[in-house]
Amino acid sequence: MKNVALLNIENLHKSFGGLSAVLDFNFHLEPQELVGLIGPNGAGKTTVFNLITGVYRPDQGSIVFDESPITGLHPYDICKKGIARTFQNIRLFKDLTVLDNVRIALHKDVPYRMSTAIFRLPAFFRGEKEITRAAMQYLEIFHLDSKCDELACNLPYGEQRRLEIARAMATHPRLLILDEPAAGMNPIETRELMGLIRGIRDEFDLSILLIEHDMSLVMGVCERIYVLDYGQVIAEGLPEEIRNNKRVIEAYLGEEVG
Repeated sequence: MKNVALLNIENLHKSFGGLSAVLDFNFHLEPQELVGLIGPNGAGKTTVFNLITGVYRPDQGSIVFDESPITGLHPYDICKKGIARTFQNIRLFKDLTVLDNVRIALHKDVPYRMSTAIFRLPAFFRGEKEITRAAMQYLEIFHLDSKCDELACNLPYGEQRRLEIARAMATHPRLLILDEPAAGMNPIETRELMGLIRGIRDEFDLSILLIEHDMSLVMGVCERIYVLDYGQVIAEGLPEEIRNNKRVIEAYLGEEVG
């Protein structure tokens, strides 16, 4: 029996001022699959992520997650349905501690009522204790527990990237969307990130969709790859197929191949 796609996108269009950023985009992602979305700068990759997560509304097309339409929903509703993301430019609460950055994500499902928090009833303190415990578990997974009391702005760049992923994971997603997670990382940090991405996919049984310019990471972790150019999919397939695709090579080199 064929698996039902966790994420299915059909005929997606998005234009800005008459310029088509995404044109007739079709895409599917299976449960527990790890898929890459690549392409030259300006190809429309981040626009696709913004459409999936509700930052933008599509001009046309449908987005279905877990057999439920999410086209045009607000970002917070999409998060509640089980989609979390990171950003190309890190967006942490930099003046809060590492621990509080993750605690904030866990407050999506607080185990007490607002009145309980206002009057500081015992259930509030029990709930906050449980949230802190869960946050520390995520920090341990991402090797940040020893930095829990530091301000996020004081972390090295690579650790800020890991913290952003930890915060996204704390929303309990079924689909994790990573926008250039290796940006700014050195080769050692990138190799560690590859292992981390595989590990969280396997440990949490979730699907991962990522944009990345580091081809060693893309080819090393992705099971399938989509290639965008000028807002359109020009290729889709296994890493080795994409590596040898003449149209993909042409898009990246900006010249005719062969």
